[in-house]
Amino acid sequence: MDAAIIAIGSELLTPEKIDTNSLYLTERLNARGVEVVLKMVVGDNRQRLVAAMRHALAAADLLILSGGLGPTEDDVTRDAVADLCGRALIFDPGVLEAIEERFRRLNRPMAEINRRQAYVIPGAHILPNSRGTAPGQWVEHNRQHILLLPGPPVELKTMFEAHCLPRLDALLPAQVIRTRQYRVAGMAESDLDQLISPIYSKYKNPATTILAAPGDIQIHLRARCATEAEAEALLAEVGDPIAELLGNRIYSRNGDPLEKVVGDLLKQRSWTLAVAESCTGGMLGERITSVPGSSNYFAGGFLTYSYEAKTKLLGIDSALLEEHKAVSAPVAQAMAEAARQLLGTHFGVSITGVAGPDPGPETEPPGVFYVGLASASSCQAKRFQWAPGDRHRIRVIATQSALDLLRRALIS
Repeated sequence: MDAAIIAIGSELLTPEKIDTNSLYLTERLNARGVEVVLKMVVGDNRQRLVAAMRHALAAADLLILSGGLGPTEDDVTRDAVADLCGRALIFDPGVLEAIEERFRRLNRPMAEINRRQAYVIPGAHILPNSRGTAPGQWVEHNRQHILLLPGPPVELKTMFEAHCLPRLDALLPAQVIRTRQYRVAGMAESDLDQLISPIYSKYKNPATTILAAPGDIQIHLRARCATEAEAEALLAEVGDPIAELLGNRIYSRNGDPLEKVVGDLLKQRSWTLAVAESCTGGMLGERITSVPGSSNYFAGGFLTYSYEAKTKLLGIDSALLEEHKAVSAPVAQAMAEAARQLLGTHFGVSITGVAGPDPGPETEPPGVFYVGLASASSCQAKRFQWAPGDRHRIRVIATQSALDLLRRALIS
């Protein structure tokens, strides 16, 4: 069975409000082998909602609606579903009694408009709401299932757990969804896809999704089968050859970010780290210290944005800066070694570059940065060049590249 989710409410179409209900519903459905194939957000418009439901039911047998069950005129979900099914809403005295009882328990008078919440779709199974006044409804239409759930998350989750999941469990065939995830650094998305597409393109199950972020690519494999063993066997059939092709470019197989992976490697070896940053302005240190327990291996860092800061804080020779400029391999090496020695750590990592979009005083163009890596036995620097234009993106990629260079040194 496939599912579609529609979140209803004009407020969800503004930048201030985010639909979180669909994330919860997707997690609970996936755990039962139900694939969510479509998600939409629709404002409080009856005609648009009917059109959206028709579109969703063309793709899925289970449609879950969240929101639009309140007592006001802009709560149109009940009316829209009635239109879709060709049924006229009917008044349910039992539902009204439950709403009135809730107001009595709260010692509050019930407004007349709350009576609107007692109108139901003929043939619907009523889903009691123990956390609010809006009851849910489960409607069967043309052998498909439509669930009307309230919008407030605490109401929706309570209702779904108590009254929807038991009905779903009785309805669903035996099926499970299992996933694998690989996170890759140091490759462009097009290069990665060219390498692995001959493997995954042969399969519709498991489904493969590739997600790209600055300096980071995620490969998601999702297998849906009757049993867990069948799903895991399919994931191995596709995932193992992909993993073999990518080798140590895979830095995570459980979704952990690169800063967590690097931190775990340092902690396992009882090694310590210091950093020196220029163009990233402290972003590398922030990523490292975002991991709980990072004080076990991270000694600290230096933010040396100017030539003066590099000489005064790190002791970089001004002649070296004048000869090679700040964005250069020799300066990146000197920064990494200085950070390591000043804080007495096993490793020092540095970043210096031109984040752009303007060229600045350096000889290197925007988008170029150097990563320095120093240890007791060696000191190196690597040049990276990315397309300029987005300052934040270049800075994120620089920190990702620095962490990956350190990771590769740690595992080698």
